[in-house]
Amino acid sequence: MSSDKVRIAVVGAAGAFGMKHLDGLANIPDAEVTVVSGTKPEATQAVAEKYGVPHAVVGYDAVLDRDDVDAVILATPTGMHAAQTQAALAAGKHVQVEIPLADSLADAEATLAAAEASGRVTMVGHTRRFNPSHQWVHNKITAGEFAIQQMDVQTYFFRRTNTNAKGEPRSWTDHLLWHHAAHTVDLFAYQAGRIVQANAIEGPLHPELGIAMDMSIQLKAESGAICTLSLSFNNDGPFGTFFRYIGDTGTYIARYDDLVNGKEEPIDVSQVAVSMNGIELQDREFVAAIREGREPNSSVRQVFDCYRVLGMLQEQLA
Repeated sequence: MSSDKVRIAVVGAAGAFGMKHLDGLANIPDAEVTVVSGTKPEATQAVAEKYGVPHAVVGYDAVLDRDDVDAVILATPTGMHAAQTQAALAAGKHVQVEIPLADSLADAEATLAAAEASGRVTMVGHTRRFNPSHQWVHNKITAGEFAIQQMDVQTYFFRRTNTNAKGEPRSWTDHLLWHHAAHTVDLFAYQAGRIVQANAIEGPLHPELGIAMDMSIQLKAESGAICTLSLSFNNDGPFGTFFRYIGDTGTYIARYDDLVNGKEEPIDVSQVAVSMNGIELQDREFVAAIREGREPNSSVRQVFDCYRVLGMLQEQLA
């Protein structure tokens, strides 16, 4: 084993996002997945065999106790993110935790404090910062060639039962505000500046899941730019989040890693980064930050303001 590689454990490896991370890590020469962890032995072992990972373990403590793990990637249920991140830092591991960092402002604050005290790379999976489509727009903004007037965003799923991105049943309940809105709240601040005003309303709670199935959020940045975000678990159509950037010099529509202009004419974003896969680019940043001893893009410190805004919106909705 090459000692200059970052040795990574993927926790929640058999889930939809665990496997997306394993796909991305397979393309990163400086990364070596030494362990996969899950709650179901057979599924976890199957993932280890599929990706050629030498060790499959059950449970989280079995990962943190290992000396062949420099860093962990947490693709686990939302409610576990804050505590698991803090535990990894206490064990001396670098951490990349899937979005969201936490599902309450208090837990986000505690995790930020642990990250700042640890001296370890602590990064949150705000993938939109890394998608080539959004990077292309960000590059135009930083070059002074484009300024956002409004972002119009739709986050739509058809999820009236408790299933994951692969359509499989899961043990925890997703959340429009703390999970799905977090992508857009952070991206809007990243592209337009600090958020100074935020409003939210939600539709009826689902009788079994106990969560709002529809939500509308308005944001305003200190630059004057506004954002209109519509979220639904009731939409019977294409899954995902679709971003319309309306600016002073153009209109752009981003669909994950793809980008078109306001007339639906494709924009070539293939040269923006070394990959067209946002998850892989996110993982590349994590590994590079560890090797270079620097703060990554999407560090806990950088994305924390998103959770300040979500906490404010939570209070409004309550």
